[in-house]
Amino acid sequence: MLQSEFFTKTIKQAPKDEESINAQLLIRAGFIYKEMAGVYTILPFGLKVLRKIENIIRDAMDKIGGQEIYPATLQNKALWEKTNRWDDRVVDNWFKTKLKNGQEIGIGTTHEEPFTKLMTKYVSSYDDLPVYLYEICPMFRNEKRAKSGILRTREYYWKALYSFSKNEQEHNKFYEKMKGVYKNIFKQVGLRDKIYLTFASGGSFSKYSHEFQTLCNRGEDIIYLDKEKKIAINKEIYIDEAIKKLGLKKENLVEEKAIEVGNIFSLGYKFSEPLGLKYKDKDGEERFIYMGSYGIGITRLMGAIVEIYNDKDGIIWPENIAPFMIHLIPVEKTKSVQRVADKLYQDLQKQNLEVLYDDRTTKMIGEKFVDCDLIGIPWRVVVSKKTLKQDRVELKRRNKKQPRLLEIKKILPFLYERKRRK
Repeated sequence: MLQSEFFTKTIKQAPKDEESINAQLLIRAGFIYKEMAGVYTILPFGLKVLRKIENIIRDAMDKIGGQEIYPATLQNKALWEKTNRWDDRVVDNWFKTKLKNGQEIGIGTTHEEPFTKLMTKYVSSYDDLPVYLYEICPMFRNEKRAKSGILRTREYYWKALYSFSKNEQEHNKFYEKMKGVYKNIFKQVGLRDKIYLTFASGGSFSKYSHEFQTLCNRGEDIIYLDKEKKIAINKEIYIDEAIKKLGLKKENLVEEKAIEVGNIFSLGYKFSEPLGLKYKDKDGEERFIYMGSYGIGITRLMGAIVEIYNDKDGIIWPENIAPFMIHLIPVEKTKSVQRVADKLYQDLQKQNLEVLYDDRTTKMIGEKFVDCDLIGIPWRVVVSKKTLKQDRVELKRRNKKQPRLLEIKKILPFLYERKRRK
């Protein structure tokens, strides 16, 4: 892409009402635009990042047999009353509205009920199970206080998978498998060795659930971490009984702040019983289906990554999810520099290497470098009269201080190999 063609612009100062690092940097770099508290528009740069995270997650869900659907946002009150979750005293973050005819409806806040109801139309026999349905879509929660940028919002983007199993044993096998699947997802988006499986409350679903927490000084959660075992326990269940049950020792646990980027729950029969989701086993006996749910907040994950990967100059995107792999910048406007930069841009595109070409003529080179660091693309390639005298270009990794010179003929093979190894 040509940078001159993007309608978005970087800004020097973050909005005064944004305290979180993720919102400050994402707004300044032109990835998101704030509509109101807890509501953000995802701009072109931001959407490229979001789509890459989304596709990593989608690929992982497809590989374990997940089938994607796109659910309705508007929710039937009668359905949710059957599970007693329409009542604001049970679920207090609903957005609710009325149709022209006066019928009260909800705006999707989670989708256990509609997915369960859907399966009553398609599952009747043990031969139909197990089934793993997932969604990637916007969701809405009426948070009392939206905060922390895109970590806690009223409108957000997520992935949720719901598992439908014949019994608890079949469910548990898949549940354990999903722990590994999630760890691999977080590894691919750049959180290698930064994710801790955390025991947490199961709420109204089960005694325990599992969260995937990443350490961050600005995180909202408090966890107690056994660094050797790489296992943590959420503060909400930090009691002697739970610690002992999990095989942990209090003296080995360190208090840390963290951001929850994913969670998995065993739902059991909580939704299948009230909504009549049954199947017939091999003996013809009717049995309720055993369920589980597995969530990742995609916009939240994007915000958490920015909270972790940044410096005083801006964002430092992991390569797998960066909006572009390469930021190409010509220093002077001379014919020789422009000719080499233009050809390099074309050659990079031919190799399917994602490149943002800073072809802007209204910006000084210092401003271009400042924007480059703020946006946070992994590799910066600079073409200048000085480097061309040596038949070289300047190559710099975003998270490194010093650039190096590389022969022009070697730049494409080097970057292509980087892409191949991702």
